This record gives sequence, structure tokens and C-alpha cells, in this order.
Amino acid sequence: MPDEAAPWRVFEYEGFDIHVQAQLKPMPAHAAPQVSDRYVYIGFICRHGAHADAPGETLHFHASGDDEFKSADDAVQEARHIGRSIIDGTHPDISVLPLVSHHHPG
Repeated sequence: MPDEAAPWRVFEYEGFDIHVQAQLKPMPAHAAPQVSDRYVYIGFICRHGAHADAPGETLHFHASGDDEFKSADDAVQEARHIGRSIIDGTHPDISVLPLVSHHHPG
């Protein structure tokens, strides 16, 4: 029976919501069949109160291929840190500018 998906954790920061979820790290296809005991994360940022499923309202990010964490909580905390760096404008690759400049009609 598959494990239930971990719940999304939401952190409010500077007018944005950082949504993060820890996941077991997938094992490479060539590895011996075993259950991973390392975690990675996925996440997205949206403006506070925005509809996260609306096009153009979210900015997705995830752990890089080499990242792995000993616990789900470690992965969540790292994702929260990354989310804050994106909002602060200090992340080297991702910016919230598209979310800020996105205007709703009417």
C-alpha cells in the first residue's frame, strides 16, 4: 500500500505564500531495488491569497538533482529557506518578478 503523500506546508513571507512538500528521493533506475531514506522537496510560491492553480500565479521550485536530506523536516526547512531567497531576490536563478508584474484584469 503506497504511503500517503506528505501534507503541503505553507509559510507566509513578505506578502507571499511559500508552499513546500517533502518527498522521498526517487532511487535511480540502475540502483538495487530499495526504499530511499533520503528526502527532497518540491515547492511553489504565490502571492498571498492567490489561486495557486491559476496560470501565471505560481512560481515552482524543487531540490536540485544532488540535494538530499536526512528527514522530511530538514527538506521542508531547506525549501522554506530557498523560497525566502527567491522572494528576497537573492536566489541566483529564480525571481518572483513575474508574479509581481502579473496583473489581474479588472
